Amino acid sequence: MHSVAVLALDQVIPFDLSAPVEVFSRTRLPDGRPAYRVRICAPKEEVDAGVFTLRAWHGLEALAEADTIILPGTTDPTLPLPPEVREALRAAAANGTRIASVCAGAFVLAATGLLDGRRATTHWAAAPLLAELHPAVEVDPDVLYVDEGQFLTSAGAAAALDLCLHMIRTDHGSAVAADAARLSVMPLEREGGQAQFIVHAQPPAPAGATMEPVLSWLEENAGRELTLEDIAAHSGMSTRTLNRRFREQTGTTPLQWLHRARVRRAQYLLETTAHPVERIATQVGFGSPTAFRDRFKRVVGTSPYAYRRAFRGAEGAEGARTG
Repeated sequence: MHSVAVLALDQVIPFDLSAPVEVFSRTRLPDGRPAYRVRICAPKEEVDAGVFTLRAWHGLEALAEADTIILPGTTDPTLPLPPEVREALRAAAANGTRIASVCAGAFVLAATGLLDGRRATTHWAAAPLLAELHPAVEVDPDVLYVDEGQFLTSAGAAAALDLCLHMIRTDHGSAVAADAARLSVMPLEREGGQAQFIVHAQPPAPAGATMEPVLSWLEENAGRELTLEDIAAHSGMSTRTLNRRFREQTGTTPLQWLHRARVRRAQYLLETTAHPVERIATQVGFGSPTAFRDRFKRVVGTSPYAYRRAFRGAEGAEGARTG
């Protein structure tokens, strides 16, 4: 039987801990036998879980006995990792143990140094901090989970279920994983490369920046088919000067900023209306549905149809069937 150890640290997020416990403990092999033995372990007997105190029956020795270690997130991912925890995780990794993190649990895994030089993900809102604190880690904020072989990381708490099902499929095949998915009322087909569905905020300009009036004008006129020359003429600058100042103050170009404004507006329309993709493409200022689909997928990471389906269900997605 495959052994799973779920590591609980102070300020552990309850759902991050309970989700993998539920999924793995309820998984059955075709003959009805449990597929996993799940144990919760901690560096001390009682763990602060915010709304309650958790009593762990197993200490860090359980990590050395596990085939898989799960690292749930904590409410404060900047808390220093206890040295004994770091050493136990590194020792388990040296023995070939598979280690997976849930949401902000990526900070725990990154603090061991085991993610250095590797690709990883976490909740999109925490991704910039993870990249800042652990620059040796290649942080990808746009996917549900990342499988680097021995080390796996997932995005938000719901993505932990996707990652668990992925590991079950790897261990025992699709039939067992599909049964586990049904018990969790989860689709089995969501893959790690599917995008985290986030509204991509525009790169901000510093307060008082000279580009602020131009940004406001672009936001108001995003539905028009604007060219770089149009924007330069409105701003009273040459295209070269506009590009230079725009990049200095926003970190991107005028047209890239405009495309993101259009995609952000398209996200809103896909979530709140049943307008066909062709109509939305025109409404937000793209020259053709093809150009819209291409730009939307590059920015959001998925198609307009898949995005709408995620937010409005199968019935609401009918309007974007060609997305």
